[in-house]
Amino acid sequence: MAHHALVGTAGTRTPRLGRAVRAGSQADAVGGVVLVLPDGETASARRASSLAHAAALPLARSLARAGAADGLVAHVVCYRGRGWNGADAQLAADASWAASEVVRRYGDVPLCLAGHGMGARAALRAAGHTAVNSVLAMAPWLPEDDVAAEPEPVRQLGGRRVLVVHGTNDARTDPELSFRLAERAKKANRDTCRFEVHSDGHALRQHHTEVLALAANFVLGALFGRPFARPVADAFAAPPPLGLRMPLAAGFGRALRP
Repeated sequence: MAHHALVGTAGTRTPRLGRAVRAGSQADAVGGVVLVLPDGETASARRASSLAHAAALPLARSLARAGAADGLVAHVVCYRGRGWNGADAQLAADASWAASEVVRRYGDVPLCLAGHGMGARAALRAAGHTAVNSVLAMAPWLPEDDVAAEPEPVRQLGGRRVLVVHGTNDARTDPELSFRLAERAKKANRDTCRFEVHSDGHALRQHHTEVLALAANFVLGALFGRPFARPVADAFAAPPPLGLRMPLAAGFGRALRP
């Protein structure tokens, strides 16, 4: 069955997969896919941000390089627009469409959704798609706790590997909200962990190398069954709150390189 592109609020905009990013030969079989979901805004009717798209490319390239031997392909998703827009959850809908497009294009391959900021919220929300086996949520932009509103859902995370990464000095998205979400998610899905990047901000630039190494270790473990680094394995195994406040150590990843 063909999966038709969604029509956006502007009438003619449709989401699409960005250009395939891969480090191996184009002729090599595709062993797995990671969809990188850029940051967005709470409410906006404007076109998707080219700056947010460009900011997501380094993660896509880093993951594609790390997974070259396994045939990993990365795509940065091009949204219809930049706004989540309340109950429309437009970025999550675009992420779900992109997951279906991966199935149409590549068949039955393992799929990870990896997002930053509002893209991380989209990745978490779209995790219920049957093709998704894992979610990497970096500095997720989550709604404030509101007793009058439904809490952010976590049931769709069941059966997926979930890693949340957040800087403790993030002034744009509250790391305490991602801890509370992870705490609820862990009750529904034991394969949930969360790392704190001490003194880092929303963009996770201060410990960029370690964050990329953590992301690669998680994605390759989740998609291809490669061994998780000891801190990641410990974080999955630890009871809350230990496995949800795991510090990302300086130099993480150096010992993992050949």
